[in-house]
Amino acid sequence: MRKMIKHYPNGVPFQEQFTADHKSSFNTAPAHDNIIYGNRGMSLEQEINLSNKYYLESGIAVIHKKPIPIQIVDVCYPKRSAAVIKEAYFKQASTTDYNGVYRGHYIDFEAKETCNRSSFPLNNFHDHQIKHMKACEKQQGICFTIVKFVVRQEIYLMPSHLLFHYWDGREKGRKSIPYEQIKQESYLINYHINPRIPYLKGVDQLINKLKMP
Repeated sequence: MRKMIKHYPNGVPFQEQFTADHKSSFNTAPAHDNIIYGNRGMSLEQEINLSNKYYLESGIAVIHKKPIPIQIVDVCYPKRSAAVIKEAYFKQASTTDYNGVYRGHYIDFEAKETCNRSSFPLNNFHDHQIKHMKACEKQQGICFTIVKFVVRQEIYLMPSHLLFHYWDGREKGRKSIPYEQIKQESYLINYHINPRIPYLKGVDQLINKLKMP
């Protein structure tokens, strides 16, 4: 079976960004009996989707994964009951993974995983995603990235200002964000039962900072 080939609108092949390579200024989450240590093999996207489902059904927030419009150009039918997509193109460049509304605020964020222990590579992002997040913040939106260090089994809500700082410093040779910097300036998210990833606790901290004079 051939692997489906995806392309950006300019024709450049798309490659999945998965790199191989507790104290925090936001880390105020108290210990809780429902904390779970382990993800039981789920991907970060699956964990966030489950959390968003809980938030929606509980009337806490309305947050969804953005659909990605794809133009299918080549399909084969090895069986009448099955079709295999062999080649497809993105109709337009994607922005970020998730968006929605929480406490009257528009939120927009990325979800990224890395196997690196000491840093988070900036090549996980694209320029159009950064431009999108900056544009959202100019309209008073709240943007961030949920970062999972797979080897460490740690998840952080990383504020956008930290990402922007290192992204804008690429001209000085910066290629990644140090783990210790993320740990210091981000919100550590512990696994729970419901929601599985209670990342809105970190969003509460970002909202509170906006209200500060």
